[in-house]
Amino acid sequence: MAKTDTLNIRIEPELKKEVEKTLNDLGMNVADAVTIFLKQVVMTDSIPFAIKKTSYSRDLSEAIVEAEKIEKNPDNYKSYSNLSEIVEDINNDETI
Repeated sequence: MAKTDTLNIRIEPELKKEVEKTLNDLGMNVADAVTIFLKQVVMTDSIPFAIKKTSYSRDLSEAIVEAEKIEKNPDNYKSYSNLSEIVEDINNDETI
């Protein structure tokens, strides 16, 4: 058996749980996945996948910002108890 060395890493507990569940479903553990990753780094002489910033459409970015504002200050926004109230409000909106 080949000699092994120890690698200690810090990771958020929730992320660790999610990773372990996914890897378990794939029939491997974290050590196996890290070993595969490191072997690919050596074989490709690079990070073996694209690392890029997530980009959203302008509309989605604006919706995310608006949702964050609503979440921080819900009292500044109208709320509804059911779909009928929303439809009624839309039908009564003179700007449409």
